[in-house]
Amino acid sequence: MYVHRQIHQIQGYEILSSFVTAEEAAKLEAFLQKKLNPGMVVQRRQRADECAEIHIGDECLGVVQKIVDEGETSYAFEITILDIDLEDV
Repeated sequence: MYVHRQIHQIQGYEILSSFVTAEEAAKLEAFLQKKLNPGMVVQRRQRADECAEIHIGDECLGVVQKIVDEGETSYAFEITILDIDLEDV
């Protein structure tokens, strides 16, 4: 079975990143709904080697990426906030 992985340099360390599986996406969605907002949805991208998107309704808040480092797995959630979105606050 072929699993696509990428090596990234983060703060001087080589980090192995893998795609988010359907099972992991479901677990991440349940976690985010419980901890942050019940309306959050995790959507995997069409290409298996990409990260997953986090949505509330029609709006994409950011992405989540799976990171494997020294045998430990973590998930990095990056939120993008546009300056024009801050005008309504």
